[in-house]
Amino acid sequence: MDRKVAAYICRGCSIGDALDIEALMEAASDEFEVDVIHDHEFLCGEEGCALITQDIQDGANALVIAACTPRFMTDTFTFDGCHTERVNLREQVVWSHEPNDEDTQMMAEDYLRMGIIKARKIDIPVPFEEEVDRTIMVVGGGITGITAALDAANIGHDVVLVEKETQLGGWMNRFARRIPHEPPYREPQPVDLSALIAEVEQNERITVHTEASIEGISGQPGQFDVKLKANGSSGEFRVGAIVQATGWKPYDANRLDHLGYSASPDVITNVEMEEMIATGQITRPSDGQPARKIAFIQCAGSRDEDHLPYCSAVCCRVSLKQALVVREMDPEADAYILYKDIRSPGQYEDFYVRAQEDSGIFFTKAEVTGVSVGGDGHPRVEAEDTLLGEKIELETDLVVLATGMVPNAADSESIRKLVDAEAVIAKGEEGAQLNKAKQTFEDLNHLTDTSLLNLDYRQGPDLPVFKYDFPDSHFICFPYESRRTGIYAAGCMRAPNDSQVSSEDGSGAALKAVQCVDLTSRGEAVHPRWGDMSYPDFALDRCTQCKRCTEECPFGTLNEDEKGTPLPNPTRCRRCGICLGACPERIISFSDYSVPIISAAIKAVEVPEEWDEKPRLLGLLCENDAYPALDTAGLKRIRHSAWIRFIPVRCLGSVNVVWISDALSKGFDGIIMIGCKSGDDYQCHFINGSELMETRSENIQEKLKQLALEEERVKLVQLSIDEFERLPEIINEFADEIEDIGMNPFKGL
Repeated sequence: MDRKVAAYICRGCSIGDALDIEALMEAASDEFEVDVIHDHEFLCGEEGCALITQDIQDGANALVIAACTPRFMTDTFTFDGCHTERVNLREQVVWSHEPNDEDTQMMAEDYLRMGIIKARKIDIPVPFEEEVDRTIMVVGGGITGITAALDAANIGHDVVLVEKETQLGGWMNRFARRIPHEPPYREPQPVDLSALIAEVEQNERITVHTEASIEGISGQPGQFDVKLKANGSSGEFRVGAIVQATGWKPYDANRLDHLGYSASPDVITNVEMEEMIATGQITRPSDGQPARKIAFIQCAGSRDEDHLPYCSAVCCRVSLKQALVVREMDPEADAYILYKDIRSPGQYEDFYVRAQEDSGIFFTKAEVTGVSVGGDGHPRVEAEDTLLGEKIELETDLVVLATGMVPNAADSESIRKLVDAEAVIAKGEEGAQLNKAKQTFEDLNHLTDTSLLNLDYRQGPDLPVFKYDFPDSHFICFPYESRRTGIYAAGCMRAPNDSQVSSEDGSGAALKAVQCVDLTSRGEAVHPRWGDMSYPDFALDRCTQCKRCTEECPFGTLNEDEKGTPLPNPTRCRRCGICLGACPERIISFSDYSVPIISAAIKAVEVPEEWDEKPRLLGLLCENDAYPALDTAGLKRIRHSAWIRFIPVRCLGSVNVVWISDALSKGFDGIIMIGCKSGDDYQCHFINGSELMETRSENIQEKLKQLALEEERVKLVQLSIDEFERLPEIINEFADEIEDIGMNPFKGL
């Protein structure tokens, strides 16, 4: 498009007091010949905005706002039909450096140059807009799926509810009582889903398919094409987004040999206890006699690295409920609860107190070491580390194992192989890891036998899972999200929950599905680049079919043809740019984010000559954690080296190695890349961007060796958003390291 660039420099917030504004304006007008340039005392005020609006009316369509961080005043400085490039003079320059200092002025001028050159090269994104179906499909007809279906329908969306059983209701159809979910939270409540099920069946917007299975799902958000087999016949339809609420299954108690499950019929699971309660009688399975001495063993296989490492969150309250029901059904019965810890959060503390008040319910903190069969044929529980400080043996009529919840997902072992293959991509050697991953992907064709969704995705037919076999997501910021855009996990499929939380989960996932359909209809991205209308463009005539983009995309955006050429699905894309960083041929670009755009910004920096003794460092910062951390440091007036110039990137995984090469060729003396932390306690917003960059950084180190440059000139750091005080220290330490190493020998060549 024809560009008319207008630049604006704000004098407010100490900017005018700390910088030579006239010199800044001269640099903008003389070096880059911007069409319009103004300074203003208060650019975000009414007069400042009116000034910008008038220039837009006069034809300006590329704006450079040199003021505060782009994370502030976003609405104020957003103008229809214009691209706005924000230059951060406040937090990154005047609030974090010496005012009226030569180095501070040079930094401000460099940032202004970078902003102007980006404004000249960036195109306004044209959204990808095609016809979008607004139907929501809910897979699973338990309490989670029922709630999701009703909420989506009540908002105004058509819903297809798919259930594999003959009727709706899921596990709760098999239970007689539920944990109390309303005040005073003291007594077990009856289970009655009849009203909810009737509401679903009578809702004109909801189509229910029972005895159904999904034969295949192809397409993308807004255009998912579903093949469904129900009641012996097959059909096809289109939906816009999907909620997967396929529930849970109990952990296999046959694996708990030490707890006697396979040794005695009188050792049962908590699920089997629920079914027994529903019959109205608590008896010993071995002989049908009343069971009046019942031991409840908590964490049976849970919080155990050899079985389920996690807590299933609800088992303690289930045992409290079952013990109270046992006492209600037979006042002569005694219940013994042996626990590692009792977990009854929130209002459920009252439920725990209610059980403690019952004289026939006994609690002891204990590590159960085994369950054996006594001479009378009854189970005998052995435990140690009790509150009594001694070993105990408990002769019982019945033992109930509180086994944990396992997500009812696809064949988790095979899915794990897929995740491991993706990890190989992140950790292995360039080229070699792709071949290994390719073989693993191809070996997973059998997954369709155990798949629930049968997705037509190059990266596998179901939602990828993390180490606990739950679908992975950004659990801190985006709890319902999966790595498949437009498909949202809810209820016990997402995490262990009780029925009340599962119902709330259904509501949350339904709202996310509705939001996805709405954003997709406007050509906008979902989290975390909410509202982003750019999408990747592929110059496929130059594609070498290396498959790095199809294999490294965390979200399965790209399928591929038989030759390995990527087949884009634009509405699956989260706009992270990892494909851009992965492509060695640089054929992938976004209208407002590309290899040439960032390269031009890097080259716009004025690098002093070697004898000036002013090193130049480049910082590539993740926009989700590192850049906000730098802003926070600036807000707190924490200073960092004036030698560095920062460029925010969508994800560290989007960094193309050519940017490193360009910076070194330009004469930068060091490059630091700072991305999100990875691992169990924190997550990259784009799943594994930082890890992917670790692989590429190994390749960079090899190239540095080839150029006889020190490896320390390029550094990779992982940082969380709350480590803003540590970030300036990291920057300053890196600056000291580069000073010790010396100037880039290629400077000026």
